[in-house]
Amino acid sequence: MDISQIIDPLNKAQRQAVCSEAQNTLVLAGAGSGKTRVLVHRIAWLVQVENISPYGIMAVTFTNKAAGEMRFRIENLLKMPLRNMWVGTFHGLAHRLLRAHWKDAKLVENFQIIDSDDQLRLIKRIMKEQGIDDKKHPPREVSWFINECKDNGQRVEHLSPTEFYNREYLLDIYAQYEDLCQRTGMVDFAELLLRAHELWLYQPHVLKHYQQRFGHILVDEFQDTNTIQYAWLKVLSGNNLPATNISTFVVGDDDQSIYGWRGAKIAHIREFTEDFTAQSHKTDATKKTAPIAETIRLEQNYRSTGNILEAANSVIAHNTERLGKELWTQDSDGDLLQIYRAFNEIDEAAYVISQLEKYIDQGGKRNNIAILYRSNAQSQPYEYELVKRGIPYRVYGGLRFYDRAEIKDALAYMRLLSNRQDDAALERIINTPTRGIGQRTVDNIRQHAKQKQLNLWHSALEMLADKALTSRAASAVQKFIDLIEELSIQDDELTLAEQVSAVIEATMLKEFHGKENSERAQAKMENLDELVNAAKRFDDQGDPLLEAVREGLAQDETPQYTNPMAEFLAHAALEGGEGQAEEWQECVQLMSLHSAKGLEFELVFLGGLEQGLFPHKNALQSSDPSRLEEERRLCYVGITRARKQLHITHAQMRTIYGRSEPCRSSQFLTEIPASLVTQVRDIANPLMDNSLVNESDEGEVSIGQLVNHKKFGDGLVIDVEGSGARARVQVNFDDYGKRWLMLHIANLL
Repeated sequence: MDISQIIDPLNKAQRQAVCSEAQNTLVLAGAGSGKTRVLVHRIAWLVQVENISPYGIMAVTFTNKAAGEMRFRIENLLKMPLRNMWVGTFHGLAHRLLRAHWKDAKLVENFQIIDSDDQLRLIKRIMKEQGIDDKKHPPREVSWFINECKDNGQRVEHLSPTEFYNREYLLDIYAQYEDLCQRTGMVDFAELLLRAHELWLYQPHVLKHYQQRFGHILVDEFQDTNTIQYAWLKVLSGNNLPATNISTFVVGDDDQSIYGWRGAKIAHIREFTEDFTAQSHKTDATKKTAPIAETIRLEQNYRSTGNILEAANSVIAHNTERLGKELWTQDSDGDLLQIYRAFNEIDEAAYVISQLEKYIDQGGKRNNIAILYRSNAQSQPYEYELVKRGIPYRVYGGLRFYDRAEIKDALAYMRLLSNRQDDAALERIINTPTRGIGQRTVDNIRQHAKQKQLNLWHSALEMLADKALTSRAASAVQKFIDLIEELSIQDDELTLAEQVSAVIEATMLKEFHGKENSERAQAKMENLDELVNAAKRFDDQGDPLLEAVREGLAQDETPQYTNPMAEFLAHAALEGGEGQAEEWQECVQLMSLHSAKGLEFELVFLGGLEQGLFPHKNALQSSDPSRLEEERRLCYVGITRARKQLHITHAQMRTIYGRSEPCRSSQFLTEIPASLVTQVRDIANPLMDNSLVNESDEGEVSIGQLVNHKKFGDGLVIDVEGSGARARVQVNFDDYGKRWLMLHIANLL
């Protein structure tokens, strides 16, 4: 057998990982070390060398984009389609499992996935019914509480009321929310994972079926698993029971664990070799027993220059709780890191944009540039400067297609068509577009539903039949009911795209969202047109995750889930809930450091390296040292996004809550060896720039002073050079940008 295509492209450590004979393998993959290649080649090795059926392999990752890329690369390497292989996100695979076993999971067959907005709407409804003040108790905090409980595997009955003194309302809302979702066939994202985990626990015949099926489980970004995801994997793998003969192969990087704030537990990757210890099943009479667990480090970096990697290694070395590795490259040392000490955030942005302009003028591409920051609020000065200079840019992580209001409206109509029990969908569109159904009417329908234990649709029907609504309200509600019923009896021969188009046309959503006669309104109408296009593409190509619900399963477990509309809605919900950015245009990228993970750029600007900003003040004020360590990992992620050039900026003054306050440089800057950096502006004496004063016949001018020029207008002094007749001053003018002026003739006021 020729296995050269599998192992020849790999370095020594990658080859060791791909060919590992251990029952359980932990691959510590540093930034830019080729972890996706290792996962793909490991699967190819299992299929081609160990003769494992793709049907017996499960590969789990965290985004649909990553799952799609993995599937594409596997199929290219093996030169064969892999429809039967389970490759997907935790949420996607949990959804697939629940569709196949909806009855065992105690769900309705056509359950609907709801997003965070729908969840919030249901919580607000419950709080209003209970008379809970949503100003005193914000609904969003309640949704965070519910999702956190689910991520930790906790139902209401698992929580002790004694631990919620003066907060018992949280348990009451959680209980009512659970009851409402169960009654109306709705499943939120956290519920997908918890319900799938409970399916393993409470339906042993289902668990046994999949344990017998899957001999190999591979997990990407293992450091990002939360409690319920980790528990789900442990139960499926046999929970340390050797009889299952399941091999686990996980890839991750403890130095890039930056999502603790949303439930990721770095402890999982540290404890893997202990928690996933089982007896090896790879033994025979002629071969020694394979190791029970093996840890392999991928440290050769294929992304960044030597100086960038040495800086990253030096920073992360200050974290004490590490499994340990050090990135290296065969590439050259490259340019030194540039550290710029700005006067304030305006000067910082002006420097950054001027440097990227130089890069573009020298032939660099805009989409090879990223401006990274700790907080999204930092983007505004950069955006202002980019707009002023006419440089196209995108704030990465803005509203995605399926998150836009007009798209959610159209999808809500389709959800209600598929499932009349979907209260969240009904509430969203019962008066969108406006049709004369006021909030009081909706409240009456909701109250009737609560009293009679009905969903809102059947509550409305019953109130119409009983003439329990005013004549005006009844007329408006009846028209809404009739609209939905008419759409439901469309010709079965219509394609999915034609159905979507019919919904948009019949509901007059384009007219509703386009009535402002503005560019924004035009964009919304174009988005609705694009929804029809998306439906056509879905109709033509399908979704591998959803197609796999019907394919590759035993006949007796195949769900009756063949409605294209329902599948499209599930696809939209899963895509919209992922929170990834859209495909880039040719423009500069602005993004938070959390959004930057997994990306790389030729030129990177890492801004705001100041104590209290980065590291964040919450970490500095916390008694938990792990908070500061996660901030340092975030800095490590930022540094390793750069391939060739890295500029780090910080300001000595920054506007906070409308006031300009002095800043101390970040402790992370002191952790980078001086031999690796060029100081664009000296930071040896933090007070020096504050006291720079030019004395001349024209008086004193200091950095930070507001001045006025007869021609250029108002501006801010950002630099001063020389003295006497040779003194010159750099001013950042509101309307003309930065200008150097000879002080003795500038006549500044």
